[in-house]
Parts: sequence; structure tokens; C-alpha cells
Amino acid sequence: MSTLSVFMDVPLAQKLEGSLLKTYKKDDCPNKMFLAYKVCMTKKGQPWVSSVVHKIRLQIAEDPSLNYEYIPVMGMKSFIQASLELLFGKHSQVIVENRGGGVHTVGDSGAFQLGAQFLKTWRRDSQVVYIISSQKEPHGLIFQDMGFTVYEYSFWDSTQLCLDPNMLLSVAEQAPRGCVFVIGNIGNCKLTPSQWAKFMATMKSKQIFPFFDIPYQGLSTGDLEEDTRFLEYFVSQGFEFFCSQSLSKNFGIYDEGVGILVVVALNNELLLCVLSQLMNFARALWLNPPTTGARIITSILCNPALQGEWKQSLKEVAENIMMIKEKVKEKLRLLGTPGSWDHITHQNGTHSYLGLSSQQVEYLVKKKHIYVPKNGRINFTCINAYNIDYITQSINEAVLFTMDSENLQKPRLYTSPKEGPSSPLARERLCARGLAAELGAARGDRGSGALLRCPGRRTGD
Repeated sequence: MSTLSVFMDVPLAQKLEGSLLKTYKKDDCPNKMFLAYKVCMTKKGQPWVSSVVHKIRLQIAEDPSLNYEYIPVMGMKSFIQASLELLFGKHSQVIVENRGGGVHTVGDSGAFQLGAQFLKTWRRDSQVVYIISSQKEPHGLIFQDMGFTVYEYSFWDSTQLCLDPNMLLSVAEQAPRGCVFVIGNIGNCKLTPSQWAKFMATMKSKQIFPFFDIPYQGLSTGDLEEDTRFLEYFVSQGFEFFCSQSLSKNFGIYDEGVGILVVVALNNELLLCVLSQLMNFARALWLNPPTTGARIITSILCNPALQGEWKQSLKEVAENIMMIKEKVKEKLRLLGTPGSWDHITHQNGTHSYLGLSSQQVEYLVKKKHIYVPKNGRINFTCINAYNIDYITQSINEAVLFTMDSENLQKPRLYTSPKEGPSSPLARERLCARGLAAELGAARGDRGSGALLRCPGRRTGD
């Protein structure tokens, strides 16, 4: 006898993976490229894992003393203490005065889930959240689902091709009293001392609560202390705040999803009260956090030799990222690509903006099988010696193609025969694009994707 299902009215949800990745997977071009992976990639196109992590994984697997019991709701004390010292430094006011603590969470999304739950319950008069970062962040959905009114801002200026610190100051001045500021990648904004002073004074006068996002400490500049130096500004000014500290990317243990919700309070008594409430929420969310990632990280951070090896691996990755960006900029310069490309090297971290228009991005995706997000923010570790020439040549082609399209749409008024389409200057520009482009235009297939062949991908390296 058939019965009606209680799930009959439940529709099929849209897949969580982005439409760009779905399109990439469906593309049958054998040499397609995806430049939007979230993880840090190696020169061979594989997810990067710190070399020291492999050693510790083996040691943990062969350790007979581990009993794999449930750990406390807060997490391993040694893991939390080591993570706090990594974030603030051993001699920070927060550590010395014992007014900083944390709860082990399931990744950074778990930290935002836990923090949002606390703020929803204990700061009922501040239900407005401003999310300010260099890109659209996924944790906006977490706050929306909790019932917060969410406003999102990006301090990337697509017109000036730079991260604009003035936007941060402007949002703070317009924000209502008592709201929550979720701030990511603030270190990349390069605020001057006077801008920092103005920003913190505005936040303090309006009682704005800071909630920082630290997704990959050490991978931005290669210097762990430099990447989180701005936190000391807030500590020294007596701010209380939350901080989502993700430790998956900078150790290369992406599948472990290791995070901490860090709390900084005015004193230890207040800190203990906040942590006790957070543990109550954690019991309802996941009860006991997973241990493998925490054990790996604790083993490395608590051993000076291993920590030194890990720091060196981070520095090498950061230096490689900057070298890739320098090479991309230089190759675009040598190709004569119109415009300035200095903004590429002015940005830190694995992910940075190319500064391309939507039409140029569309050209790369549809004509060249190079998959780039609509905002042009790519993972530069996806670029290596095997694909950099094709990528830069394709960017150059996309820029020239869109310039030609604009010129076709807007008839040009020449003021001199020297400027006409048959002038020496025009012929020189045409030659600069290469014989292949000239022949393609003669065939009428300019922009068809035939100007440059996809290079073969090296395998088995």
C-alpha cells in the first residue's frame, strides 16, 4: 500500500559547488584550466601540504599511546594555547594577562556559526552585521540564517584597481551604533597610522563589535607576525572582539577543517563567562570537535624544530606566489598588453584580482577555456611554468579583443591622416598583435579561440 511521503514538497536544492566549477567539469577541452580553487596549489598542480605535516601524520598513526577518546567540548587545551600564541605572539598582552581564550570549532564556518549564535543571544540590541572584505564571503549566509540584517562591502576598487582603505573608514562612519563588523583581509588594506587611529576611534565611539577573519595566517606575506600585526592595535586600545582563526590552509590539511573561535575580553573573569556560554552552544552544534587536525598542529607548534620547518615552508610558498605575480606582470608588459598591471603585485596572498572586465573574463572562459570567477579574483598558485605563457597570452588577447569591440561600437573621429586606420601607427599596432592575429582577422574569425592553441599539460611530473 503506497503512502504519501512527508518529503513530497521538498525541492531539489541547487548544488553547493559553484556554477563555474560545474561548467569547468562539463568542458571536454583536454587542456582546460581552472584558476579558482580555494586551496593552495603546488607547481605540479596538486594541493599544497606542508612537508612537516606528512611526518606528523605518520607519527600519530603509529603512536600506541593514543586512545582516541572524546575530547572536551572546548577542545584540546594544548592546541588552543598553541594557536593563541601563534595568533598573538607569546608575549602579547592578551596572553600575559590571560584574557584571551578560544573554542575549537569545525573549520572557520563553525567559528562564525558559534560566534553568531552567541551574539544573537547575548547582544540582542545589535542585530545588524557589516561584512567587509576583499570579496563576497560565505559567512554572510550564516548571519542571515540567524536573523541578522547583513550588509556586505568589498574594499576592492575595480575602477582604481586597488584595495581602498577609505571605504573601510566610510562604512564605519555610516554604520549604526552597536553593530557588528566582520572584517576579513584587513591587513591587505595597508592603512596608515592616522587611518588606523581614526578607524578605531570611530568603532570605539559607536561601540562597534569587531569579528575578525584570519583564514590563512602566514600565506599572505610569508611572515606570521606581520599577517596579524593589526590585532595588536585593537588589543592595545582595549577592544573586546571575536576572531575566526582557520588553521587548515596554512598547514595544508584542508580536509580536516580546523578552526578556533578566539575571544578577547577585558579580563579573565569576563572571558570565562563568555567561554562557558560558547561551550553550551558548541554542545548543541557538534558536542566534541574532531582531533586529528588539532593533534597535527599541536605537535608542530609545540616542537621548535618542527615549527621552524613549517614556518620556512610557509615563507617559500609566499615567495613563490609573489614570484608568479611578478612573472605574470612582466609577461603582460612584454606582450604590450594595454594598461598598468602593477595592481597584481600590490596584492598579497594566494588569491588576488586580475583587474579584468566582465567581458574580458567571459572571453577567457568561453574562448580560451580558462575558468576565472566573474570578479576576476583568481588563485595565483594555479599558475605555473607549464601554463603561464598560455594564460598571459590569453589575457592579452582578451584585452585587445574587448578594445576592438569597443572601437567597432564607437566610430572614431580621426583628426589627422596620421591617425587613420592605414597610418604607420595603426600598422605598427596591428603587427604588435602578431601575425596569427592578423591572419585570424583576415579570415573573419578573430576571437574564435584559434589564435593560440591550448598547450599540453605536463603529467606524471
